[in-house]
Amino acid sequence: MLTTDQQLLTVRAFAKALNVTTACIRRWILERKIATVKLGRLVRIPSDEVQRLIQSGLRPTQEQMRSTDSESEVSNGQE
Repeated sequence: MLTTDQQLLTVRAFAKALNVTTACIRRWILERKIATVKLGRLVRIPSDEVQRLIQSGLRPTQEQMRSTDSESEVSNGQE
C-alpha cells in the first residue's frame, strides 16, 4: 500500500536507478511487472519498487545455498 511519505519516481528516474532503458521500464509497466501510480496522464513508480525488483532477482551464492541446505537438514532431523 502506498503511504503519503513514500517517494514516487518518474519512469526516467526509475530506469536510471536500475541502469536500464526507459523502454525496458515501460515494457515492464505494460507487462505489470512493477507497480505504478497513475495521476491523470502521468505515470509514477513507488521508490520501494527498486528494492523489490532487486530482491526478486537476487540469486544466492553457493555458500548461502549450502548454509540453507544444512539448516533444513537440521530442522528435518537429518544431521
